[in-house]
Amino acid sequence: MKQTGDLQYMQQAIALAREGVGLVSPNPTVGCVLVKDGRVIGRGFHIYDHRDHAEIVALKEAGSEAEGATAYVTLEPCSHTGRTGPCADALVHAKLARVVAATVDPNPQVAGQGLAKLTKAGIAVTVGVLQQEARRLNDAFAKWIVTGSPYVVLKAALSVDGYLAPPPATRHTQEPHWLTGPSARAHVQQIRHAADAILTGVGTVLADNPQLTDRSGLPRRRPLLRVVLDSHLRLPLTSKLVESAQDDLLILCGETAPVQHEDKLREHGADVVRLPAQHNHVDLTTVMRCLAERQITSVLCEGGSRLNASLLTSGAVDALALFYAEAELGAGSVPFAEGGPSPYVLEQKLSGLAKTEFGSDTLVTGYLRDPWA
Repeated sequence: MKQTGDLQYMQQAIALAREGVGLVSPNPTVGCVLVKDGRVIGRGFHIYDHRDHAEIVALKEAGSEAEGATAYVTLEPCSHTGRTGPCADALVHAKLARVVAATVDPNPQVAGQGLAKLTKAGIAVTVGVLQQEARRLNDAFAKWIVTGSPYVVLKAALSVDGYLAPPPATRHTQEPHWLTGPSARAHVQQIRHAADAILTGVGTVLADNPQLTDRSGLPRRRPLLRVVLDSHLRLPLTSKLVESAQDDLLILCGETAPVQHEDKLREHGADVVRLPAQHNHVDLTTVMRCLAERQITSVLCEGGSRLNASLLTSGAVDALALFYAEAELGAGSVPFAEGGPSPYVLEQKLSGLAKTEFGSDTLVTGYLRDPWA
């Protein structure tokens, strides 16, 4: 049963959990607040390299005061032994009076067992306070831990009439065409920071010569993995991606791609993996499996028209992040998804649709598939 103050303290726990974005994958993002007699006595959030889970950090801060307190935690306390012992056991040992969890843990090894341990020990349990807000922080973990496949977000910057870029004949190669303004582009860096990997196709690299880096300035546990789908290994050694490769560039090519160019790419610090191809293109299902095996829980796709269409028709995409600028590009411009659905058709299929203004640009986000379902 919800009590006075539950929303307030869970909001604090969610704010703490956000401190772990970029620092916890492949573990979930979790925050915990301990409260006793209307006073916060312990706070904690999880960082992968520090091992201690959020509950343990908060318990250490509270010390002996934890007895009789209430714990507000954004994710069900774990009940199994992994790199650390079960948090549910630690909360029982500390003799807490109550635990408020925003959501049940999607991990099949937990999935209600942590809450059951607490209840069996006589601790009052409340579940579901600010559940949706807490779940959004762990969409990637939920998808990966249950399905073994990464959570995929397709991001695109579009004109108000739904095009990616002006007609190719009007553009200079290897120069990006900016549709959105500085505020929207700064937010893209925040989105990149929350992702484990960023995915594009070689066509986009040849056209725009992007860096595809996380320029948010925020700390992260491991570099943003830059992934290029390049079936025939056409990626130039002079591209910004190759020139800046520091164990953060993965090129996925077909089995018949030229070996000589593969060797040169490796000499420049890129990792090259050969995968099965279908219709002269690397198989996307295999791509996602390859990334998941590297403990990549979330993938941000920033590709061109053809890759967007392939991702959407293959069913790989979980969510969309579409930035609309005020400019119109007109007929003959590069479509959002060549031969695939328009962005406006896709918007009608989104759940949890939200719109956010960034200056004169509008970001539309939503889910094609609920990663927690």
